[in-house]
Amino acid sequence: MEAEGLDWLLVPLHQLVSWGAAGAMVFGGVVPYIPQYRDIRRTQNAEGFSTYVCLVLLVANILRILFWFGRHFESPLLWQSVIMILTMLLMLKLCTEVRTANELNLKRRVFAAADNKDEEVKAPPRRSYLDFDPHHFWHWSSFGDYVQCVLAFTGVAGYVTYLSIDSALFVETLGFLAVLTEAMLGLPQLYRNQRLRSTEGMSIKMVLMWTSGDTFKTAYFLLNGAPLQFSVCGLLQVLVDLAILGQAYAFARHPPKPAPHTAHPASAKAL
Repeated sequence: MEAEGLDWLLVPLHQLVSWGAAGAMVFGGVVPYIPQYRDIRRTQNAEGFSTYVCLVLLVANILRILFWFGRHFESPLLWQSVIMILTMLLMLKLCTEVRTANELNLKRRVFAAADNKDEEVKAPPRRSYLDFDPHHFWHWSSFGDYVQCVLAFTGVAGYVTYLSIDSALFVETLGFLAVLTEAMLGLPQLYRNQRLRSTEGMSIKMVLMWTSGDTFKTAYFLLNGAPLQFSVCGLLQVLVDLAILGQAYAFARHPPKPAPHTAHPASAKAL
């Protein structure tokens, strides 16, 4: 009787914890980008955020959704990908609008400084993904270009997946590429820190949020029997985050000699 009485308490509690873990998986990945989004809107400056972060996460999550059609995994992981794609598109929209507005304002300031009535303000040259210019890749002038590029990639990848969905090797490789792409997100930051021997411009708070989120995500993979690719790449992602934190500690203890007139570029993962 006592055991049955405990069941009335433990079963709803277990269900509540499961729902909480699922909700954290779905929305936890986008939480670090909320303050970044608000900061860009407030300052009207997107230089501190690399849109290549959006590119990596869009590719990773599109591939993860396609992987689901070949091998169904936990529903929260699927919804997490959907939410992350929408979040990255919102970030791209804001960054594109802010960058285009700043370029136009710069043109206007230059025109005003020239004080020449024969000159006229010209809008910055429009860069489109259909130009196929590698120098301007992922630095286009319109949010619509990003959407078209994402749709084109999704269509091609989806068509290839449809043709190869019966191949177990293809499906497993697709899943591995999806999580490996996301796991590699921190490598540009790791390389940048090591090259400059500095973590200046990098948000320690943001990396701590990534580390805690990636740790929780990896534990979720292991406890819920997610495909092996998810667990292995989740562990790799945690190791990269820890390596970045290790760099921050090491470079803080042994800072490089200051170089005059040296400007550090904005970090790829520093939000």
